[in-house]
Amino acid sequence: MSKHAKTLKVKDLELELPDADEEARINEGIAADPDTFEVSDGQFKKMRGRPVGSNKTLVHIRLDKDVVEKFKETGSGWQTRINEASKKVNPV
Repeated sequence: MSKHAKTLKVKDLELELPDADEEARINEGIAADPDTFEVSDGQFKKMRGRPVGSNKTLVHIRLDKDVVEKFKETGSGWQTRINEASKKVNPV
């Protein structure tokens, strides 16, 4: 890690932040890239959420704490696994 960079720690992840000179070089590279453009606030809002064509519906559901904990123990993708388990019990 360079001695001039700041470090940001998020949970177990340690990120090295660029110093001012490196940030300037990064921004110059972005500005020189013909495929790059500024995204407006409206465009950014449209990019959030599920991809276009997704068949997912946002719902709020209460599940027993032990059920949620058991699925979370299986790692990333636990919500998808709850969806798959639901389909096994109640085929669509």
